[in-house]
Amino acid sequence: MIKETPLNTPRFLADDNLTEKTLHRPETAPYDNEGLLDAYSSAVIYASEKVSPSVVNIDVFQKNRDRRNNSSESKKSGSGSGFFFTPDGFILTNSHVVRNASEMEVSLLDGQSYKARLIGEDPDSDLAVIRIDDLSDAKPASLGVSQNLRVGQLVVAIGSPLGFQTTVTAGVVSALGRSLRSQSGRLIDSVIQTDAATIQAAQGLCFAIAIDTAKRIASQLMKYGKVRRSFIGIGGQNIDLPRNAVRYFNHPSDKAVLIVGVEPGGPAQKAGLRERDILLELDGHPVETMDDLHRMLSDEKVGLESRLSVVRQSNKLNLTVTPVESMQRALPQR
Repeated sequence: MIKETPLNTPRFLADDNLTEKTLHRPETAPYDNEGLLDAYSSAVIYASEKVSPSVVNIDVFQKNRDRRNNSSESKKSGSGSGFFFTPDGFILTNSHVVRNASEMEVSLLDGQSYKARLIGEDPDSDLAVIRIDDLSDAKPASLGVSQNLRVGQLVVAIGSPLGFQTTVTAGVVSALGRSLRSQSGRLIDSVIQTDAATIQAAQGLCFAIAIDTAKRIASQLMKYGKVRRSFIGIGGQNIDLPRNAVRYFNHPSDKAVLIVGVEPGGPAQKAGLRERDILLELDGHPVETMDDLHRMLSDEKVGLESRLSVVRQSNKLNLTVTPVESMQRALPQR
């Protein structure tokens, strides 16, 4: 038997050997704003205290040569943030932070500083791995799964903007699945948009590389020192197909890529691809933009035959191409 208890006194009642729980509370009861803020603060404090020992500041130095006395000296050229992801000193950071560095110095939360060396970098994803060789007791961050994120979730950003050690800000996941162009010109997919800024100029619009992407890139950088991608040797221009061409070739999209350059001796030329051909599909998947083609040319396609569907004048042709490993070279996209 369920009994109603007085309002604001939630408790368990015993009657006729039955355990009963209060089901009613006043409809006009105010929210516990102070409790909500305490819970929010506790969550931020917990994340900060757990992750901060893994976060490092990276000072980058470049050698400047003095031609007058034929000598050189290292000068600080920038700084950035990173974090330990293994206990033996491997650090994940951004490619643009360590690009062209002749020396790197890593500062930990406890104030200790160490020299670090570059393991590998990938400008296309703006990620890099560096390592402190003589460190065996680093405190690595626990890596999650970004595909489980939802818009509106609380996020905490911890870093070293402008050289300030361990700056903490909080916000929410603003959007998922964004694409952001790296300094190399290639799109970074699955980017997370947040409003947890760590620099003043961000104005509430910040982006983070998904950890699922970062783990995949980091493993290749540790293994190869680079990221393997496939390459066929073309330059392309995104175009809109006329409606009659879409119907005539039974193509599922009204967008395609016009070939504007073919690298001599490259896989595309060997396959018979020519300038002014229109690329429709790769292995049965529509190629609407050059970014689509870059995404499809993963490391798994290196050395494997792939099918290209192209339009040459008024004829649709099927060509076979064998991508090779990219050396971070490509004809320009127009």
